[in-house]
Amino acid sequence: MATSKDYRFGDYTFPRGWFMLAPSSELADKPLAVRFFGKDFALYRGKASGKVVLLDAYCPHMKTHLAAPNKTSYVVLDRGGSNIEGDDLRCPYHAWRFGPDGKCNEIPYHAGPIPAAACVKSWTVRESLGAVWVWHDPEGGEPQWEHPTLPEWDRPDWVRWSFDDVGLLNQHQQEVIDNIADYSHLGPIHGSTVQKYENEFIGHQAIQRQCGPHRTLVGADGVSPILTTLTTYHGPGVLVSYMTGMFDSIILITHTPVEDGSVKVWHALMVKSPGGNAVATESDIAAARQFQAASLAAFAQDFEVWTHKQPCLNGLFLPSDGPFQKTRTWYKQFYNPRAMQREFTEQCEGVYVPRGVAAFTG
Repeated sequence: MATSKDYRFGDYTFPRGWFMLAPSSELADKPLAVRFFGKDFALYRGKASGKVVLLDAYCPHMKTHLAAPNKTSYVVLDRGGSNIEGDDLRCPYHAWRFGPDGKCNEIPYHAGPIPAAACVKSWTVRESLGAVWVWHDPEGGEPQWEHPTLPEWDRPDWVRWSFDDVGLLNQHQQEVIDNIADYSHLGPIHGSTVQKYENEFIGHQAIQRQCGPHRTLVGADGVSPILTTLTTYHGPGVLVSYMTGMFDSIILITHTPVEDGSVKVWHALMVKSPGGNAVATESDIAAARQFQAASLAAFAQDFEVWTHKQPCLNGLFLPSDGPFQKTRTWYKQFYNPRAMQREFTEQCEGVYVPRGVAAFTG
C-alpha cells in the first residue's frame, strides 16, 4: 500500500477539500463512529436543531470513544438508547456533555469551573445531495470553494439518487484521480469508441469532456447511442459527471481517505424523467434505478482493476494516453500550503488533447 510520501505530493499526508462522510440516511437517533484521514470521529444529528455535527471521537477526560456502539451504559439506557441529548453528545463513561462546538458544557459530578482543555475539535460539515460533507484542511483554514450542490436536486422532474457503497479500496486515492485523464482505458475497459476527447485544468477543478458509444451503458435494444459526458473533479474527492445521449443524468463518485493509502468510495446517479414528465413518476424511478445499476457496473470495471494493481508511482506514460502528468501536478496543490497553490496550477492549467484524438471543442 503506497502512501502520500511515496507519491511525493508535498507537505501533507491528506489533501485539502470537501469529502463525503456518509449518506444522510445513515444518521439516525444514535451517533455514528466513522474513521477518515487516519482519525476517529463522532458523527451525529442534533435532536433539537436537526443539524449534523462532526467531533473528534475521544473524550479528553479518559479517551472514551463518544460514538462507539454502547448498549450497557446508563448514560445511553436512561436516554432511550442514545447518548445524543438535544444538540449535545454525552460521553457514555462519565457523562461529560459536549456541544456542537466541541466544548464541554457539563460535568455532572463536578462543582467547579470546567477546564478550557475540556473540549474536542469540531469540524466544518455541510449536508446536501443526500450526504454529509466535511471540509478537511491540514492548515485549518476556511473552505476555499462551496460544498457539493446541484440545482437539479430540488427539481421535481429529476429522480434523486440513493448511494451505492462501493466499499474500501486499498489503494491511494491518486490511483482513482488518474482516471480523469485516462483516455486510453476507455476502449479496453468500457468498450467505448471515443470520437472526441479533451481535458482541462482550472484552479481546483479537473475536467474531462468526451463523447462516443459505450458497450456497458446500452439501451433496451442492446445498442449504445452516442453518449456525451462532461466530468469534473471539484477538488480532490468529489467527481460530478453530466451525461446525455440516453437519459439526461448526473453521476456522482466520491472517495474519502481512510488511512494513508486507502479510500472509502461511493457512487450515485440522478436521472431526469425518462418519460419527459414534469414530476417524476414511479415508472421514471424504476428506469432511473436501472440506469444507476448500469452506471455502477461501468464504474465497477474500473474498481476491479484498481483493486488488484500495484501503485503507479512512476508510470510509463505515452503522449496518446492522456495528460497523466498534468493531472498529478494539479493534484499536488491540495497537499501543500495554500500559499503554494499557484505554483502547481500554473504548471497545468489549460486544455489538453491526447495525440491522435479529435478535440471535444474542436
